[in-house]
Amino acid sequence: MEQGKAVVLFGHGARDPEWAGPMRRTAGSLQQQAPQLKVRLAFMEFMQPTLEEVLDTLAGEGIGEVVVVPMFLAQGGHLKRDVPMLVEAARARHPTLRITLTTAVGEDSGVIEAMAACALGAVRTD
Repeated sequence: MEQGKAVVLFGHGARDPEWAGPMRRTAGSLQQQAPQLKVRLAFMEFMQPTLEEVLDTLAGEGIGEVVVVPMFLAQGGHLKRDVPMLVEAARARHPTLRITLTTAVGEDSGVIEAMAACALGAVRTD
């Protein structure tokens, strides 16, 4: 029997709950495009749930594979140090759960091109 797959969109978090709006919309779009996936949000600080909580819940639901996608612009300190430690701790707690941590979405060439197009659109002087 094949175990399910999940994607966790992982963000820094903020005190203002509206900050997570783009992540919620991204999760909704992803879920619509891939209804077979479990799509969850998780946050580093200020917001809930945490990455640890989401990974523990998914493991408890029998998910076999999780891809953690950091919704950050770049590979800063959290993604170089803190998040890998959180993922390793989750792997130790759930040895049968396969967890993959991707690079920050902002490092993706398609995302960079979309940001450049957005900026260009803001300064068009045709």
